Amino acid sequence: MEWTRLRVLALEPGETYAFASGQCEWIVLPLSGGCEVRCRALPGPAPQTPAGLDVSPDGVEAGLAESGPQAKSAPPAFEARGFGGGAPAAEPHVFELRGRSGVFGGPTDFAYVPRDAHTEIRSAAGGRFALAGARCTTRLPARYGPAERVAVELRGAGHCSRQVNNFAAAGPGGFACDRLIAVEVLTPGGNWSSYPPHKHDEHHPGEESRLEEIYWFEIAPHGDTPGYGYQRVMPSPAGKTDLLAEVRTGDAVLIPDGWHGPSIAAPGHDMYYLNVMAGPAGGGPRQWLIRDHPDHAWIRGTWPGQDVDPRLPFPRAGAEDHR
Repeated sequence: MEWTRLRVLALEPGETYAFASGQCEWIVLPLSGGCEVRCRALPGPAPQTPAGLDVSPDGVEAGLAESGPQAKSAPPAFEARGFGGGAPAAEPHVFELRGRSGVFGGPTDFAYVPRDAHTEIRSAAGGRFALAGARCTTRLPARYGPAERVAVELRGAGHCSRQVNNFAAAGPGGFACDRLIAVEVLTPGGNWSSYPPHKHDEHHPGEESRLEEIYWFEIAPHGDTPGYGYQRVMPSPAGKTDLLAEVRTGDAVLIPDGWHGPSIAAPGHDMYYLNVMAGPAGGGPRQWLIRDHPDHAWIRGTWPGQDVDPRLPFPRAGAEDHR
């Protein structure tokens, strides 16, 4: 993929994973468990603050984090340590992520890591963590995103109902990134998600954004029976991607182009997927603008007369914890 990046880590208790951002911005997103994220910028241009983004001196977006352990300057031992022989950063940061028990347990807090930085992720108790990334040009400040500020949207109706955790969605009031757009989608078993089929593989100002996309899946089991679902991608005028795939936990579907959807959750198996999107600037800010497939767009007109699936939102009161 040209613009999008995704890594999924399984860390044992006390294990540390280190990586260099390179030319990409990243979000560290706990899937299960919590972690400590240590980030320091490598020598280069100072972080830029876009208009409307108020950043406090410790690198945390003002108003997004209360004072406390979630975000703080790194201790001297970390500040003095040179990764790869480079000079130590002037403003290292440490973010304590509380995380969650699993992806069906509600939104999580997260950390934004800018390009041209070196980062360590350490989990005292162990866990799984997604690194959602995008190639970018602007170095923004490292920041903490609280779970309490993640906008939760119930989208669709009836058997097309799903939940979207908009932790790094584009648009006013969203978490500021340069090119990265990332959300979580949770679909009750038996429902169709990412429907009607839609695309965003051409740049048409005000109508459609050119965005690559990665879907990463986790499917809830039923007892000892592993879950599964299906993903469809159809050719569009901009590309020839053609796929109908069975998807299980840990599977990823790469969508450089094409009409994509539905994402079908098998009955009895709730479906989670992480969407990572990015593309060229196209002369403007990052936007998520889509076109519905003309043969299936009519389905949206049926939603006003239907209720949203009562199994939403996640987590469900009294429901078993999918882990």
